[in-house]
Amino acid sequence: MPPIYRLKTKTILLNVLTGYVVGLGVISLFISAVDHPKPEWGTYWMLRPLIITPLASACGALALLLPDFLKLITPWKRILALLAGLLLFMAAMWTGIILGLDGTLWD
Repeated sequence: MPPIYRLKTKTILLNVLTGYVVGLGVISLFISAVDHPKPEWGTYWMLRPLIITPLASACGALALLLPDFLKLITPWKRILALLAGLLLFMAAMWTGIILGLDGTLWD
C-alpha cells in the first residue's frame, strides 16, 4: 500500500512563513540600495513593496507543496512537481517585486 501524504496545518504555515521571509529579504535588498528617493515617490514609498512582495511570495510558497497536494508517490513525478512548484514560486515572487516597485524603482 503506497503511503498517503497528508498536509498538516503546521507544514502549510511553515511554507507560507518561509516564503514571506524570503520575499521580505529580497525586497529589502532592493529598497536598502536606495540612498536618495525621488520626492514624487512620497514619504512612505517603501511600504507598498514591503507589503506586496512578501505576500505574493508567501502565496507562491504554497506551490512548493504541489507534490503533496497532488498526492504523488512516484519519485520522478514528485521531483517534476517540485520543480514546477519552484518555478511557480519564483514567478509569484517576481510578480510581487514588479507590483511592489511599480511607480518607484520599477519605472
